[in-house]
Amino acid sequence: MTGKAQFNTDRLLMVGQSALYYEDYVLSIQYFNQVISAKPYLYEPWFYRGLAKFYLDDYQGAENDCTEALDRNPFVVSVYELRGLCRIRQDNFAGAVKDYDKALKYDPENRNLWHNRVLCHIQQKEYDVALAQIDTMLTRWSKNAKVYAMQAEVYMLQKDTTKAVVALDKSIAIDPYDGSLWSQKAIISMARHQWKESDEYLSKAIHLMPKRVDCYVNRAIARFNLNNLRGTMADYDTALDLDPNNFLAHYNRGLLRAQVGDDNQAILDFDFVLNLEPNNLMALFNRALLLENTGNIRGAIRDYTKIIAEFPNFWFGLQHRADCYRKLGMSKQAELDEFRIFKAQMNKRLGIQPRLSKKQMRKRSDLDIEKYNQLAVEDVQEVEHEYQSDYRGRVQNRKASLDYLPMFVLAMQKDVERMNATTAFDQRVDDFNRNEGGTRQLYVTRQLRTLDEAATNRYFALIDSVADTIDKCHDAKQKAALLLIRAVAYSDTQNNEAAIDDLTAVVQLDSTQTLAYWQRAVCQARLNAFNASQGTDISMKTANVLSDLSEAIENNPSAILYYNRGNVYVQRKDYLHAIEDYSKAIEMDSHLAEAYYNRGIARLALKQQAQAVADLSKAGELGLYAAYSIIKQNRK
Repeated sequence: MTGKAQFNTDRLLMVGQSALYYEDYVLSIQYFNQVISAKPYLYEPWFYRGLAKFYLDDYQGAENDCTEALDRNPFVVSVYELRGLCRIRQDNFAGAVKDYDKALKYDPENRNLWHNRVLCHIQQKEYDVALAQIDTMLTRWSKNAKVYAMQAEVYMLQKDTTKAVVALDKSIAIDPYDGSLWSQKAIISMARHQWKESDEYLSKAIHLMPKRVDCYVNRAIARFNLNNLRGTMADYDTALDLDPNNFLAHYNRGLLRAQVGDDNQAILDFDFVLNLEPNNLMALFNRALLLENTGNIRGAIRDYTKIIAEFPNFWFGLQHRADCYRKLGMSKQAELDEFRIFKAQMNKRLGIQPRLSKKQMRKRSDLDIEKYNQLAVEDVQEVEHEYQSDYRGRVQNRKASLDYLPMFVLAMQKDVERMNATTAFDQRVDDFNRNEGGTRQLYVTRQLRTLDEAATNRYFALIDSVADTIDKCHDAKQKAALLLIRAVAYSDTQNNEAAIDDLTAVVQLDSTQTLAYWQRAVCQARLNAFNASQGTDISMKTANVLSDLSEAIENNPSAILYYNRGNVYVQRKDYLHAIEDYSKAIEMDSHLAEAYYNRGIARLALKQQAQAVADLSKAGELGLYAAYSIIKQNRK
């Protein structure tokens, strides 16, 4: 009994890790909860549950679980690393430094820990400490571009731009393909008003990081100062395509549109700014001027009045409101405004509204209403920190991911990923549901849904219920059907090993049951993907997947089975056999969009550009619109 309990706990832990790998975080927490209940003295379930909470953005809960794990085993570096990241997310940089200090005692050569600790010191403005640690890092990793980049950032924060440029040049010499380095160099050039160099550096940064909004906003400023208004406008347009709520892009584009006479579009930009910041008087005054120009006099008066209430001595605003009153025939109100101006500026003439100045820009926090016509820039150009860790992204991203769509799998839930494509259908599944499934129906999907706590509990109850029925069943055919249903429920809850055990039992009872071979192949493939992420050699297990699919095809061929086997071939980089299987799938079902899509990707691997584009185009036509993005990325 002790041995069985140990085995069950180990399996639960592994199943929880598998669910974690497939982003089923709530489900994985349920498994780790069971292990913690059975063996609360183990550190692993606490750590993995903390990791699941981290991916769910529950940083406090994740930190608490990491603390529990360290109480049980204080020598595990990865737990300190994760808790450090949790503390960083909560702006507890001092606590993170303590974790990294402790972890480095056990793993002094861990570069990620050194990197993150320096960034925490930078956040705490402990620049001398950061520089000292960077010097130590440079003695160990003199060819690491990111270390020089951090050194440059510290020098920038200390206002020593000369040393910052030297450090950045060293970093770029090592890694000229890191866009963030060019962005940092551009920030220094902008501070020095070296606009031509700023434009050049930011163009390189954008080429390497085409989705970074701040690079487009900064390049727009540089291009404006180079009198490249067309390029400036294009950069603001792109920035707003990437981030429709970007304040600076809307505000500055509004000013540019006003300058070129596109008043109505400029009003839309300032409307958006005022929706974001209703009390932004700069935007309010610019909108008032535009409303006056476009004939919305009452709207202009409304905006001018709000500004004058805040700045009663803003003569330029008073003059414009007076002009608006006169246009409406409200002479008394106009005279009151004009008298205030005359009384305060008896010997001054009002100037004409100046054009945008290329030499003047205001900080975003500058509330001087006289600077209403100056482009706004961020108060501080901050470098975006990138903390180094295996846990920064999703778990799967620790290994290179393929662009191929996954296999079709049996599930006890409807497909939610194929809304734009034809519904996956298999005659054998339909026959099983009508003849043997009863109230428990099976579906065909290629993407399992993540389960919330309530759904997880329903699945566990279903598994227990089916298990009771299996124990009482003596009919071989009925028992095989029940085992298949329980196996599908196990696979839905990421318990692929238990599913494989049940499916093996089904095959022993009925060697012609194609659905069992199909599902066992998919479960083994999913298990292989998880094991590969842990560094396990899966070549033999992949052969088992191929064998099961071949057996299923021999028993009862179908488009979905050929498609699935094609996926196994592409994982082995056997593209010719993969294309052959995808082609057979298409022959059997000409509307199977996934087969066209994956065949297109396989043909790209073989440099068959024209055939690949034709396949991807067909996949897009059938509803897989992501195919058009692949075509665009690979267009010659």
